[in-house]
Amino acid sequence: MSEQEVSAYIEAQDEPKRSTLQAMRASILEIEPRLEQVIAWNSPQFKLNGKNVAGLCAFKSHLTFSPQSAEVMTALAEDLAEFVVSKSSFQFDMATPVPKALVAKLLKARIQEIEAK
Repeated sequence: MSEQEVSAYIEAQDEPKRSTLQAMRASILEIEPRLEQVIAWNSPQFKLNGKNVAGLCAFKSHLTFSPQSAEVMTALAEDLAEFVVSKSSFQFDMATPVPKALVAKLLKARIQEIEAK
């Protein structure tokens, strides 16, 4: 059910947001196939063992990616220097997916954090 809800969320977006979100979702699931897709906070979230690992959200003029952790954001601040960053998420261009290497780094850091707790 949740996977269909995530698909519906993405399909409801205008281009280029739709294609960018599809690419981001594919990257996230390719990097970490164990992730469960859900809708939470009215946006797609990816969970591992019930814990939030990453989230995507579409806004009027940008998209956001959240590793669901202020600690991960702080630890990878150098990697995120080119983005508009908040406490636990960052904005990216609606026509340009976040580079897969950076997504992998963010996911691995968040999963390590979850597994250490």
